Formats: sequence, structure tokens, C-alpha cells
Amino acid sequence: MFHEDENSSVQRSLQSGSEQLTPDPLSATLLRHIGTLEDELARLRESLREKEALEATVTRLREANEHLVVAAINAQGSRDDAEATNRRQNEFLAMLAHELRNPLVPISMSAALLERSADASPQLLNFSKVIRRQVDHMARLLDDLLDAARISSGKITLSLEPMPVSNAIDQALETVLPRIRERGQHLYLNLPTEPVGTRGDRVRLTQVFTNLIGNASKYTGDGGNVHVDVTAEAGEVVVAVRDNGTGIAPEVLPHIFDLFTQGPRSLARSEGGLGVGLNVVRNLVSMHGGTVKAESDGAGKGSRFVVRLPLAALAVGEPPRAASSAAPKGRCSVLLVEDNVDACETLKAFLELEAHEVAMAHDGKAGLEAMLAQEFDVVVCDIGLPGMDGLEVVARLRASGKDVQPVAIGLSGYGQAEDRSRALAAGFDHYLVKPVSPDALLALVAARS
Repeated sequence: MFHEDENSSVQRSLQSGSEQLTPDPLSATLLRHIGTLEDELARLRESLREKEALEATVTRLREANEHLVVAAINAQGSRDDAEATNRRQNEFLAMLAHELRNPLVPISMSAALLERSADASPQLLNFSKVIRRQVDHMARLLDDLLDAARISSGKITLSLEPMPVSNAIDQALETVLPRIRERGQHLYLNLPTEPVGTRGDRVRLTQVFTNLIGNASKYTGDGGNVHVDVTAEAGEVVVAVRDNGTGIAPEVLPHIFDLFTQGPRSLARSEGGLGVGLNVVRNLVSMHGGTVKAESDGAGKGSRFVVRLPLAALAVGEPPRAASSAAPKGRCSVLLVEDNVDACETLKAFLELEAHEVAMAHDGKAGLEAMLAQEFDVVVCDIGLPGMDGLEVVARLRASGKDVQPVAIGLSGYGQAEDRSRALAAGFDHYLVKPVSPDALLALVAARS
């Protein structure tokens, strides 16, 4: 049992506990504010973490951007270095071709003199043909090497016009046929009844077919067969050059058009190459919008090269190709300006053999003085002369005001288009690349007589 005061004490205790569990309005408000502040603090902490993460990301991005800037600067520097290296390479190749072509002039002219010698024995004539053939071969090697460099640097442009493909093949055969006949090989040319045409650069397509037909002869034995077949198929001109020669090994075939690629050959082979001709062929055909493909069943089983070019309509009544040379018409007075004494002497002997009257000068200053002091029908002038070069010599001659001006023929080992353009702009009438074709030089001299 509880006493009264005890009951009262218990009642008060319960009331006191009840008052503690039910906070007053001010406390509730404070509690809500505290909860709000705690939520805000949590959000601030989350924002702080996000800010720190963002700052870390910005730092990484800034570092990455700095690396990209450095990489871009290095890449530009590498490009500049590569372009400078490529430019120096092209300049070196051009100079190398010039220096190698210079000694080919007296060699070529000496061979021509031997061929025209009245008392030349059959054996001597044969030797002269060997010399001329090897000079031409070296000149083509130099052309291939330079063209490979020009194509890689984008310095070759095409002069496209509608043309019969047979024209380029005919011109190529003019170059290759003497070698084919000499080796007793058989050439089979299969052309369609109606001419088929493409939009092409005559000089460059001739170069393509000269290379392909020349290779077919080179890698085919004496008495072998070379076929050139021309057809029109589905909007394309197809030219197939095939032979029954040494063929192409399977491991070489996929890389046959790569630069400096050649199949294995016997050390005893008398003819070689630089492994650039087919690379030039592929690039030139591609520049014409065409393709070239090599096929072979293997070593010793011959090869087949197929060129496909876009078909194009031909102009009605296309004029025939002009003859490449003319017969001499009469005697001319000629001045040779050439610092290579051997080249000058052999050129003089060659022209005198054709009844021309020839004077010589071995530097630009002496050459200009001779031109101003005497009348000449023709001036044959080297471009790369010591002191005053050939460009300045002819420019001063043209500016001299002489009433009678000679025909000026420039000789140079540099064969690029810009070299030719500079020569013609200086006042040259013609520009020949060394080694000079004797017949071409005679034709130009004879045209003035």
C-alpha cells in the first residue's frame, strides 16, 4: 500500500518526466535550426569535396594542356626539321644528278663521234653502242631517283589532256625497241581496232610504259617474249605488259611497288636498278586516277603488270605526233660556252663533224664577250658556269640591244620544271638536260641554218 504522501510524490515524479519528454516551442525551433544547419553543413562539406575534386581536375587538365602545348611545339619543330631535311635531300639529289650528268656529256658525245667515224670498224661501232646504251641507262636511273624524291615532296604536277594511250606506248617503244632487238627478243603489240584514250600527261605516261616494257625486257632472257596488250573494259583503258622471264618470287610480290624494293638477282647480271622505277610508276598512275597491279606465278614463270586508267573520249581528227628530229639543213656558226673542257671539246668535234663552224669559251664572262663581239647563229651554253652563270650570260645578251640575236640552247644537269622555267625566262630558246641527245642537239642547231 502507498501512503498519501508517497502517492503524491509519485504523481509529481511522473509529471516531471512528462514535462522533460515534451519540449517547449523554443527548444523545438532550436532543434529545427540545428537540423537545418547540420543539413547545410553536410551540403557545404559535399560542395567542398566537389570543389576539391574540380580543382584537382582543373590541375590535371592544366597539366595535360601544358603537355599538349609542349607536344604541339615539338611536333611543329619535328615537322619543320622533317621539311628542312626533305628540302636538303631534294637539293642534294638535284646536285648529285647534276654532277653525275656532267661527265655523261663527253662520254655520250664521244660515242656519237665513234659511230659517225668513217673508218670505224664493226667492233668499234659495237663498243660505241654499248657506251651510248649504258649512258642512257644511267640517265634513266638518275631520272627515276629524282622523280621519286619529287613525288614524295609533291613537286610533280601533270599536264592532262585527252590522248590516245597508244601514243605513249609508241614513244616508249622508241626507247625500248633497240634493246629488245639487240637481245633477239620478240615483242607482240596488240592494240584495239579503234584508238582508246585517257586524260593523261604524255611525258609521264610514256615514262610509265617505258619503265614497264623496259623491265619486261630486262628480266627476260635473250630470245624471250614481251607482250603489250591494250583493251577497253568497263570505262577503263587496260594496258597489260607481260613476259616469260624470271618472274617475281611470292615474298617479293606484295612489296614490288615499294621504294627501293627489288627481287633477288644474280651477281652476274649486267643490268641493275635502284628499286625506285616501279614506285614512280605506281605514283604516276595513281596521279592519273588509275591503278597498277603486278602478277606472277613465281620465280622463273614470267610476270604481268596491268595498268588501268580512266577511259576518256578523244578529240576528232587528233593531229599526228610531230617528228622528234630534223635533218641538218646547212652550216651554222656556233658558240659553245662550257666549263667542262672534255664536254666542250667533244661537243665541238661532234658539231664540226656535221660541218658547223664552232668557237669555244670556258666561262660566262668570256662567253658573253664573244657573243657581243661576234655574230653567231647558235649559242650552246651551260647553265652552271663559274663566276657568271648561263642565266646571267643570256639575260645580258638579250638586254644588249644587238640587232641579230642567236638561238640560245641551254645545257644543264638540273631537269626540274622550275629550272627549265628560269632558263626560258632568262632568254634561252631551248633547254636540254644532260646527257644531251646528239640528234636532239643537231635538230635544234639545224633549225637555225
